Amino acid sequence: MRRHERRGRAMSRRDERGSALVELVWLAVLLLVPLVYLLLAVFDVQRASFGAEAAARAAGRAYALADTDAEGLRRAQDAASVALEDQGVTEPVDLEITCDPAPPCHRRGATIAVRLSSHVVLPLVPAALGGGAPSFAIRADHRVPIGRYRDLGP
Repeated sequence: MRRHERRGRAMSRRDERGSALVELVWLAVLLLVPLVYLLLAVFDVQRASFGAEAAARAAGRAYALADTDAEGLRRAQDAASVALEDQGVTEPVDLEITCDPAPPCHRRGATIAVRLSSHVVLPLVPAALGGGAPSFAIRADHRVPIGRYRDLGP
């Protein structure tokens, strides 16, 4: 009987060998997959935020350097597009340019206000989960006084 008990104990010890490794692998997968996803989402939002700030700054500078308001708007849109492409932002943006005092903006004492709005769609989330893919709103504001980048003369 004693021999049978020892054999049972030895078998139970052998049956559990390697189970700690399997448990550790499953625990790592269960914890690391959400962490990696969270990091991807944070990096996407941060990239879009940097792109929006750079685009608003570039659009304000391009608008201020133009000779007319119409040319300034065209240059501002082009500059914002280039700045967003540099950061890899492909989502559509709304670019709004206003000035204080009211237009025409290209005169001494005017200040140009640029507001860029966009959104960042979270990665790897299908729209089938309902109501479109979840996203974060991104907004950047920049103000440029006319005459900061060029002299308007007397």
